[in-house]
Amino acid sequence: MTTFVLEIAANSLGSALAAQEGGADRIELCDNLGDGGTTPSYGTLAITRDRLRIPLYVLIRPRSGDFCYDAGEMDVMLRDIHTCAKVGCDGVVIGALDGQGDVDETVCRELIAAAGQLGVTFHRAFDAARDQARALDTIIGLGCERVLTSGGEANALAGAERIAGFVKQADSRLHIMAGVGLDARNIREVAVCSSAREFHGSASAMRRSLIAHRNDRLTGLDVDWRQTDTDIVRSMVNALRFQED
Repeated sequence: MTTFVLEIAANSLGSALAAQEGGADRIELCDNLGDGGTTPSYGTLAITRDRLRIPLYVLIRPRSGDFCYDAGEMDVMLRDIHTCAKVGCDGVVIGALDGQGDVDETVCRELIAAAGQLGVTFHRAFDAARDQARALDTIIGLGCERVLTSGGEANALAGAERIAGFVKQADSRLHIMAGVGLDARNIREVAVCSSAREFHGSASAMRRSLIAHRNDRLTGLDVDWRQTDTDIVRSMVNALRFQED
């Protein structure tokens, strides 16, 4: 029987605990999901590690935007990786490209070396690479255990055919994790079409603030927020279990 893995991108302690309750297999902890994700605060990752029973990976990304980093940003990422190791996280999620859109091997090797015994996932910088087939071989050579991808498309369903190609190219050398736009309605189809065995999504829903007063004149200061929803996670888990059967 094929076994599937569901990783949830959690933007807070509350999201991580909701994902765990819903049956997620692993958490990728991050902040600013609307901008593609950045590294969460020390307090968030430390207390989340304390309260989770499932594996915890942490996104190492100092800012939104491209994946080409300067020396100062490199120092930030190295310090964040050391923090993850110190608090007992299971892995980190990294990625960097050079100015030509190729995997920056120098930067990635330094980040991976800092991770030591931690697991390493290569994030969706892979989808921004100019030659994904070449980038995948480079990522495999770096020793990453998995790569997250939508197949270079807007979502994993649209990119399922390309993801299947990456699964074939990688063979057993690393895991291809399909992500972006997944929910209980399409995750089974993506599993069939892509041949991937690991899946990634936020499974989030809007949470409405309990504050009754709202100043509608303010912009960019929403009081409602998105958080991982236990029932959505559970529905995705159930969809994958049905596919396993």
